[in-house]
Amino acid sequence: MNDPILKLPHIEQYLTACVQCGYCISVCEAHGQTPWESVTPRGKIYYMNQINVKGPLDKLLKREVGLNPYFVDAMYKCTGCGNCEVVCHARIPLVELWETLRTWLVKNKVGPLSAHKGMADKVAENRNPYGGDQKKRGAWWPAEVPKAGVPDVIFYAGCTGSFRQQAVPRNGVLVLNRAGISMNVLGEDEWCCTSPLLRTGVNKYSLDHVEHMVEKADGMGAKDMVVSCSGCYKTISSDFGLYYAKAGQNVYHFTQYVDKLLKEKKLKITREFNHTVTYHDPCHLGRHMGVYEEPRNIIKAIKGVELVEMPKNRVNSRCCGAGGGYKSQFNNFAVRIAAERIREAEATGADILITSCPFCVTNLTQGAEAIGSKIKVMDLSEVLLEVTAPEEPAPGTEAPAAAKADA
Repeated sequence: MNDPILKLPHIEQYLTACVQCGYCISVCEAHGQTPWESVTPRGKIYYMNQINVKGPLDKLLKREVGLNPYFVDAMYKCTGCGNCEVVCHARIPLVELWETLRTWLVKNKVGPLSAHKGMADKVAENRNPYGGDQKKRGAWWPAEVPKAGVPDVIFYAGCTGSFRQQAVPRNGVLVLNRAGISMNVLGEDEWCCTSPLLRTGVNKYSLDHVEHMVEKADGMGAKDMVVSCSGCYKTISSDFGLYYAKAGQNVYHFTQYVDKLLKEKKLKITREFNHTVTYHDPCHLGRHMGVYEEPRNIIKAIKGVELVEMPKNRVNSRCCGAGGGYKSQFNNFAVRIAAERIREAEATGADILITSCPFCVTNLTQGAEAIGSKIKVMDLSEVLLEVTAPEEPAPGTEAPAAAKADA
């Protein structure tokens, strides 16, 4: 498409701020897989500048300056991780810029890409990007945990937790139950938070979904909401208010809530976990939301654990490759990025790689499988399920139930 009257969004201040220094190139995981200048943050901004200053000379020199397929492809070859923003000397809010530009591409009918359109269509039809049956959305809930009518916590599993990585929310609920937290879920009323769509430029469903969930959650009467997916946590915390209203609950990521419970001595760690571990910061939880220490506080509170950090951690952490719609459209590249992170984890000597996001668990596991790595990828909720299990009675002592029966 070569449109001579393209109207850019209000981004000129960012385009002119970029000094083309190139610091963003070495930290761009997408560029590592597709080493073209057009894929780099600097290349994207340079091209947008060309569109912005397009004039008669371009036509005279037969230079195509418009929304051609190569530029559109480059705009979507980005995980949205935010590493470029961290190193940007001009302090351009690049994560926001990429999402603004993708929304603009959709508005100009050259986006989203095929996989992203498929997700959007499924959200429109099924209220989730996997096409899952919403009536079975809460099927992961552990039968042994009661659902409270007016709970302390609404547990938000997210679409990936509900339909792909059900162990993540299930483990989370079991752990919180051991701390005496009363919980419930929205069930089929838990619609997609629309994070996968917002990251790929589709925002037309967000108002409907956000309004629905805020009203349903507020009607449950819970004080807190605990979210097990890092992407959902960012969206509920940061994006809901942009489209309708903020959630009426105190919104916590699972790791934040568990850290709080440990500090309040409401959750007891009963068992050792004798492993050398390293921790991978999910982009949406770490760089985007600043949650770095809570997961590490939890790991450090577990007896028997030796935590060793990868060279790239916290704000400089590498991306696992699964975000920003990158994995859905460019799966092979995404798995290769994950494999690089796995190699970095292996180099620490750790036998377990812990993270706090179902997307990261999925892609890092596939990355490990791709290179035959023996390192085990675990969500922190899985580790906590092991170390908070009820204490076994000492040898030779009677169980409480038996003692009560004899009495």
